[in-house]
Order: sequence, then C-alpha cells, then structure tokens
Amino acid sequence: MMNSLQRVRAVLNGESPDRLPVIPQSFLFATQTEGYKIGQINRNPRLMAQCHKNCWEKFGYDGCIIDVDDAALAEACGAKVIYRTDSVAVVKDSEPVLKDLREIDNLTLPDPQKDGRLPEWLETTRRVAEDIGGEAFIIGRADQGPFNLLCLLRGATQFMEDLLTEDVDVICRALAWTTDAHIRFAKAQYAAGAHAVSMGDAYASPNLISPALYRKFAFPWEKKVVDAVQTREQPYDIHICGDTTAVIRDMTDCKARILEIDWKVDMGKARKILPKETVLMGNINPSDPMYLGVPAQVEAQIEKIIRDTCGQGIIISSGCALSENTKPENVIAMVEATHRYGSREQLELLQAEQEKTGKAR
Repeated sequence: MMNSLQRVRAVLNGESPDRLPVIPQSFLFATQTEGYKIGQINRNPRLMAQCHKNCWEKFGYDGCIIDVDDAALAEACGAKVIYRTDSVAVVKDSEPVLKDLREIDNLTLPDPQKDGRLPEWLETTRRVAEDIGGEAFIIGRADQGPFNLLCLLRGATQFMEDLLTEDVDVICRALAWTTDAHIRFAKAQYAAGAHAVSMGDAYASPNLISPALYRKFAFPWEKKVVDAVQTREQPYDIHICGDTTAVIRDMTDCKARILEIDWKVDMGKARKILPKETVLMGNINPSDPMYLGVPAQVEAQIEKIIRDTCGQGIIISSGCALSENTKPENVIAMVEATHRYGSREQLELLQAEQEKTGKAR
C-alpha cells in the first residue's frame, strides 16, 4: 500500500501506482471548509497552511496545491492590488504599472523572501511541507507565468494590443524580465519544500490569443522557465485555462513533467497524442458537476476520464480551481470514484482491453 507521495511519484516515474492519485485545486474550498473566506486569511500563513492540511486529512486526497490568488507576484513587482474580504485579491487593471512596455527597465526584480506577500506564500508552503510533506505531494504554485504576469503589469487589454502593434524586441525584452521574476519565485517554492512547482498562464490560452501568438510570445518563455528550474527530482507543472487543444503539443514541447488540463480539453485525445512521459493532471469540470452537480455526476466524469485515458500517466484533478462553494459531498465522490475506477486492478483491465482492441484493428 503506497502513501500519497509514493503514489504520485510512481506516476511521475512511469511506474504503476496502487491506484491513481487525486489532487484537486482546492485552496478556496479548503479555506471555506475551515470557516474562512480567502480574503480574511490570505496574509496569514498559519491559517492558510491549517486549511490545506485539515482539508487534505478530512477528504483523503493525495496532495495540496498551494495557491493564494493571481495577484501576489504582480504586487511584488509593483502592481496595485484590490483586497476583497469575501474573495481573492485582484490587480487593479485600471492603473497598470507599465504605461509603456519600455518602462520594464525601471522595475526592480522582486525578492521572494522580502517583497509583497511572497514571503507569506512561501511560509504557507513551508508549513504544509513540514506538516504533511512526508506523506502528501505538495505543489507550490509560483503564481503567474511570464505571459500572464506581463498582462497584469501592463493591463491585459493594452498588452493584447501591444502584441499586434509593438516592436517584437520590445515585447520580448519585457517577457524576459517577467520570466526572470517568475523563475525567482519558482526556485523559492522548491526551497520552501514543494515537491513540484507550477505556473498559471491563463491569458496565453487559445480562448484569448491565437496559437501563432502563443508560439511566438508565450511558449518560448514558458520553456525558459522549465529549462531553468525543473530537475528529475523537482518536476515543473504548467496550467493554462480554457481549451488548449490547439496548442497542447506545443505545451508538451516545453518539457514540463506535468500539464494541468482544463475541463474543456478531451483528456482521452490528449493522452493519445502526447508523450507517455508527460503526466496529465485534470480535468473534471469545477463548475458542473463539482459545484452544480451531484455525486453520481462526479463519479460518471471521473470514470470517463479514467476509461478514456486508461489511467496512463494521469493525476485526477479539477480542471481549474474549485470554488469555495463546491459541495463537500462532490469532493468525497471525486476521491471515492478515483479509488474505485483507478485501482491497479481496474487499470490493468482497461489497459488489457485497449491492447486487445488495438490488435483487433
């Protein structure tokens, strides 16, 4: 019988786990489960760590993704942030740090140990790692990827216009700066005890920019991050929201060991076209069924994900962050369905069936 950490590492190493691991993106749900709103404790590492630990113990999933909001790294770079008691902090988009991308040279790269809320985020990771890191798999989100971070510093709408009108060298110089800022925080997350580190690069999604623009202005910088921080012992993880089908092969070329797949992507098709060494993490819909649905619907989605992928190189997760109002019974169903359909015996049957079908063709 493996513990959670061993189970995830088996998947990462291409080995057969005793069952598939399940790691929901649960920071908002964990906070609510302990009776708090994220805005009440997003500067309190002790309470944040307590929420993660207690939720992990209560629901029996296999790891924690340490997240706070999408604004902390931008804030450490100089962005103005709006704090909300009942929700996550957000960057004040109407007052961007950069009136012109050339002003990037005026900014000072943040020190994760000193600037903004980054030290508090790192302390949360450190506390969770110290408490349960010998048993559970800890993923330290390093906040926003290079493309996203520049969107927050420039203003998303204005940066989208810059992609079409600004000199390419100017854009790339700014992206090089945000890449360095992200790398600093990513390395600090590893040092704090995270087993893996991840980025969110939602504005790089095909739902917002074309695949051609992704390949030109997002992919190269994501790859630079992976090349700079990932080792065999310290895997890196890329999360891009939305339907990434059009760029998922490119994402794989970044060589990140883990890709977080949002619910709009067909996991079965993704598994078939991507290298087996790329672990896919996802991708149950966090809205319907996790918030709106019932346990039977959760079970059906989990069964489909496992059947479509034969459970090969898979960590079951939510496609994006669970809302604070996610039904607890649906999280229980998510874990129990993964146990039921993702056992070693069930996976062996699925894989034998797949092999038999393939030979018949």
